[in-house]
Amino acid sequence: MNPQLYLAFLVVAVALACTPGVDWAYSIAAGLRQRSFAPAVAGLCGGYVIHTALMVLGLAALLTGVPGVLGWLTAAGAVYLLWLGFSTVRSWRGASFSAGTGGVPAAASASQARIFLQGVGVSGINPKGLLFFVALVPQFVSADAALPVPVQSGLLGMTFVLLAAVIYSCVALLSRKLLHSRPGAARRVTLASGIIMLLLGAVLLSEQLIPAFGASVSHIAALPAG
Repeated sequence: MNPQLYLAFLVVAVALACTPGVDWAYSIAAGLRQRSFAPAVAGLCGGYVIHTALMVLGLAALLTGVPGVLGWLTAAGAVYLLWLGFSTVRSWRGASFSAGTGGVPAAASASQARIFLQGVGVSGINPKGLLFFVALVPQFVSADAALPVPVQSGLLGMTFVLLAAVIYSCVALLSRKLLHSRPGAARRVTLASGIIMLLLGAVLLSEQLIPAFGASVSHIAALPAG
């Protein structure tokens, strides 16, 4: 693998992972609401492992090239984000700390398996994540390198997964440490995280529904009268 291309990829990957978004919102919410944020971060990374596997197998480009598939994926991801955001907003009052728990959220922790699967859903059904692996990662693959292209793609994908694991863990840990003695702020941050998920879900869904509605109206208007 070309060392210069790999270093350039590291810079881009770190910048993207450090950009606040739905992954950050989910990490923060997990850091404040759960006894351990590890299942949530592992789930987010698991979704990106799926994207990496699809990229290596060549399925990601195929999915994005088939008309309508990306739109359905976007709609599914938007609905999922809306549900997750609603769940977070509904339980935001549980993101408080009591002196007897040593910094562990007072609300009962959800099943670790469920938290993991939710994290997989957040990143795995995210069409922007799919496009990242389809459109950006190939730019850092060298056809002249000793390693085969699929191997290079897999290494780049797993590099992003490792970087995301470190950064999202830091986000969740810092959110817990900084808000440990401020239960009111913890509740507000959790509420904000849920609202971010709701807004992102609404935007993604509107991006799919509005063009579809416009196309339907245009089709009806084009029908002959009588």
